[in-house]
Amino acid sequence: MKLSAPYRIAMTGTPVENRLGELWSIFHFLNPGYLGSYHSFRQRYVSGEGGERLQELHRLVSPFLLRRLKSDPDISKDLPEKLELKSYCPLTETQAVLYQGVVDEMLGVIGERSGMARRGLVLSSLTKLKQICDHPQLFRKEEGRSGRSEQSGKMEVMFEVLDSIAELGESALIFTQYVSMGELLVSRLAKRYGQTPLFLHGGIPKRERDEMVHAFQEGEGPAFFVLSLKAGGVGLNLTRANHVVHYDRWWNPAVENQATDRAFRIGQHKNVQVHKLICQGTLEERIDELIERKKNLSEQVVGSGENWLTEMSNHELQELIELQDQDWM
Repeated sequence: MKLSAPYRIAMTGTPVENRLGELWSIFHFLNPGYLGSYHSFRQRYVSGEGGERLQELHRLVSPFLLRRLKSDPDISKDLPEKLELKSYCPLTETQAVLYQGVVDEMLGVIGERSGMARRGLVLSSLTKLKQICDHPQLFRKEEGRSGRSEQSGKMEVMFEVLDSIAELGESALIFTQYVSMGELLVSRLAKRYGQTPLFLHGGIPKRERDEMVHAFQEGEGPAFFVLSLKAGGVGLNLTRANHVVHYDRWWNPAVENQATDRAFRIGQHKNVQVHKLICQGTLEERIDELIERKKNLSEQVVGSGENWLTEMSNHELQELIELQDQDWM
């Protein structure tokens, strides 16, 4: 704000990932006062998610936005089709027992927490539930326990998807937000398909990352590439793959779409299939439903990560995380 210049430009590659508060900050830099004070802006647009208010905001900011979308005719003509598929996964009996244990523990104490302590409890519990949905071994590893022989319903569904891809001789990117889950995926994929897939995460140096991308694009080595969502979700061209598997869901569609765009970009000549794995009867299924409803808004309101969930009431959280009755055998 201390910069003195006759013209100001703001550039971002993630316009719909930003929270509305960040949108205000950008416009406060570009045209100070145009959207009012932060307090008045927050009261009018952030506190509620009414469609009319968001349409009003869209009308205010759209004259100042220059965006290129994949749906634009000049770009879409150079892109193949993209098909999004949701694969619903059952929990194993072990997963269901662990899941219910975390739910009971959280609901038993949440009424006694407030402020940051409540938010911390919600986020830690959501993380545990997501890890259990991924694989019991991931959860037990974080808890400092072992569970080497346990199975994951989600992993079994993933193998069904990947078996079909392998039979067609095609390639896939597999995204997870947990490095430990990525390590487990690499181990299980190597055992099943006889080749150790590449694994890109935040701890990989740039030179090695570039070598991985080059090797994959040139068709050298395994057809499957495991990536952590944050490290592999931006800035990479991986058009050898025409399948993208989101092993665990990041609850902001903009982040997932960025990851998908590693394969769905100019230079891709095959139709792209996006496989989203969702555990039935769990918070994964309910949050997916919430996201689908929010996609109808004129701009994405959900912030990056899970912080928006911490503001739910106790009753709303209970409805979100309670395990729906199913046959787990």
